[in-house]
Amino acid sequence: MPSPPSSFDLVVIGSGFGSLFFIEGYLQKRPEARVLVLERGSFHSHAWQIEHGRNSSIVPEETYRTPAGHKAWNFTIGVGGGTNCWYAQTPRFHPTDFHMRSLYGVAQDWPLTYEELDPYYVQAENKMSVAGAAEMSTVLPRSTPFPLPAHKLTSVDEVMRRAQPDLHVPMATARASAATGQRGRCCASARCMLCPVNAKFTFENGFTNLSSHPNVEIRTGCEVTRLDVANGTTIAAIYRKHGFEHRVKGELFVLGANAIHSPAILLRSGIDHSLTGVGIHEQAGYSVEVLLDGLDNLDGGTITTALNYSLYDGAFRRDHAGALIYFDNRWPHGLRKEYGRWRQLAPLVVVVEDLPQDTNRVTIDGDGTAHVSHERVSRYAELGIERSWAALRQVLAPLPIEHIEFRGMRATESHIQGSLRMGHDPISSVIDAKQVHHQVRNLVVVGSSVFPSGSCSNPSLTVAALSLRSASLLA
Repeated sequence: MPSPPSSFDLVVIGSGFGSLFFIEGYLQKRPEARVLVLERGSFHSHAWQIEHGRNSSIVPEETYRTPAGHKAWNFTIGVGGGTNCWYAQTPRFHPTDFHMRSLYGVAQDWPLTYEELDPYYVQAENKMSVAGAAEMSTVLPRSTPFPLPAHKLTSVDEVMRRAQPDLHVPMATARASAATGQRGRCCASARCMLCPVNAKFTFENGFTNLSSHPNVEIRTGCEVTRLDVANGTTIAAIYRKHGFEHRVKGELFVLGANAIHSPAILLRSGIDHSLTGVGIHEQAGYSVEVLLDGLDNLDGGTITTALNYSLYDGAFRRDHAGALIYFDNRWPHGLRKEYGRWRQLAPLVVVVEDLPQDTNRVTIDGDGTAHVSHERVSRYAELGIERSWAALRQVLAPLPIEHIEFRGMRATESHIQGSLRMGHDPISSVIDAKQVHHQVRNLVVVGSSVFPSGSCSNPSLTVAALSLRSASLLA
């Protein structure tokens, strides 16, 4: 049997959103390119995931270390990465999120604008068959309609929309609102991590063009340990498989492991920019249950039906974080026990932005294992939590409220970001506006690790759009 190829035009490390959409964009311009994907995990089909009740055979916590009491992180290692475990929420980032330093004096500005990213947002939304409503453009401007219509709102959403039409908008989601060629219609059973009807966009149902492409090879069980770099150029990727070390050469390398393992690979490679691994963070979320007086709820068409932007943006972001309110169509705290009032409740999730902090970082231990230190969120986020909770009753004033119950902080939002931030200045950022490493010019970094700041919104759509943009500029 001949040996597998040892040299490619494009070598991609990891197969999550950032990697997959980069390959998608790259092959649109260079369809003849030979592409190798090195994935640490395995391919687990939708059927396998349903049968085994999990997205991957690899436990995330076993791949890194963290001090006792520090923050928990959640991710999936396997072919498709986060496309397996995500809940398919696809709001865009807010236009102001790209200008946090200029507008509010905090964090860093992004090296691109919302307007520059819009065509790539559109391309990603079309690829995912995102369901959404024109009303969302009142908050997040868009140049084209959504591919699919929005899901049915709840009775609570209808009340809120009548009172706040410019702030309470249907959720954009890559959960199909109508059956497509590869996906069923969302069943609204609130089991999105293991979607029973295959309605959400995943690698398996969304990237058949890559999995069957004659020029794309996906090697599984390949843990990339380091890159071989000389004179500012990546020469090869070194990976372990079945206990043996292998080496593969390439012209262009794409690093998309995730915001923990991508900086760890760079550190093991000796590519030690002063900000490598620095600033890892995600949003801070908390759960709320609103008990209603006489208004039945939970009659919507998907797990999360709407977003409320009342507390998202404004001059207050100079002093404290903004918050995004998610209106759910499920009952995580149970139904009400009073006869005839079982559905008179509104479960909410409030997600608050956080700022990158230099004390929160990824390093490597003596044996090369990734080590994540994140003791607490920023004071900026803590104030955002306090202020959003204090303002919540006023935001919800259109509803017949009986009681608002704080149901606790969430352990994680599963959105690891910010450990390899992008920017124009090589002193204050690790990669440039095209997502090329400042020091290694044939190394591209993709995924949410590149975010200079952390929005309240779900990151996956923005990751996809950034990768499409980077691929278009580089191919």
